[in-house]
Amino acid sequence: MKTLMDLRAGEKATVKKVNGHGLLQRRLRDMGFVTGVTIKMVKPAPLGDPLEFKIRDYYLSLRKNEAMTVEVV
Repeated sequence: MKTLMDLRAGEKATVKKVNGHGLLQRRLRDMGFVTGVTIKMVKPAPLGDPLEFKIRDYYLSLRKNEAMTVEVV
């Protein structure tokens, strides 16, 4: 299982599934993390957390524990 945590800076992937539950899952889906969408890992923060992603036409930062809930291919 590959997650957003496994992406390197500049790497693209396609969202396969959003795991997690409750408010976290709903929040991620509301932000655009739905099956089939392409996402690019832009860069990690200087200390490694959070991680910056580009999804559709906007940039978004996620904490590592949130990034681990999104499976990608």
